[in-house]
Amino acid sequence: MYTMGTLLKHGSEAQKQAYLPKIASGELRLQAFGVTEPGAGTDTTRITTFARRDGDHYVVRGQKIWISRAEHSDLMVLLCRTTAREEAARPSDGMSVLLVDMREAVGNGLTIRPIRTMLNHATTELFFDDLRVPVGNLIGTEGQGFRYILDGMNAERILIAAECIGDARFFIDRASAYAREREVFGRPIGQNQGVQFPIARAHVQTSAADLMVRHAADLFDDGQPCGTEANMAKMLASEASWFAADTCLQVHGGFGFAEEYDIERKFRETRLYQVAPISTNLILSHVGNHVLGLPKSF
Repeated sequence: MYTMGTLLKHGSEAQKQAYLPKIASGELRLQAFGVTEPGAGTDTTRITTFARRDGDHYVVRGQKIWISRAEHSDLMVLLCRTTAREEAARPSDGMSVLLVDMREAVGNGLTIRPIRTMLNHATTELFFDDLRVPVGNLIGTEGQGFRYILDGMNAERILIAAECIGDARFFIDRASAYAREREVFGRPIGQNQGVQFPIARAHVQTSAADLMVRHAADLFDDGQPCGTEANMAKMLASEASWFAADTCLQVHGGFGFAEEYDIERKFRETRLYQVAPISTNLILSHVGNHVLGLPKSF
């Protein structure tokens, strides 16, 4: 849902007409977001995947990692360098966004390798070996891609934050139901404050985080700056979800580890959001530096 925000806000009218109606109708399937690289991680300015102009095409060489849905997607928004980092005026300059048709790219310069993980999330590693992309698939102006991609990142963080709210509510609902029904020592375990209070706290934290998520979404919909709010929403929601997950597992005891209850599966999945799509530490660094005016820590 967040991937095409870059095209929606910065693409040409011809690009929008060519792709957006088909995405809305479902004719075009999922879309991938090709940003992260092994040698760069969250420091996006250090990506090295390079697109060299060759007539009416760009020729792309490089590598991406942790790219979700790539093997199931018809399109990919790809961030790459069109000017070497050392030649750019600023580290964030010289990057461009290309719209890649995955149906044509795979086997013609693009190789996708799935990465096995501890959770049910389709993520991949991508290898570009002289992949040719039409110049007409350049989104916006060459060299200005970094600021274009930020719109997609803000949408991604808000969307993931909303997902975390849903996860948290799942855990709270399951924990509450189990605490009402499970009897030990002749009474429901939910009657014990040691069980009841953590579930209540999870509900309070989730409700507060949900307000932050909605605030960030409102700013985004209104076209207002929302980078800080998107980051804070993602952090609060991911932490609320993780607390609810830990509480739910504790309430279920040994049964929480049994596959039939689904708790262990969601427990593993919700841990991801402390790390991706941006780590909690980097969010705190952003707030410290850009909101509180503290010295940059890196």
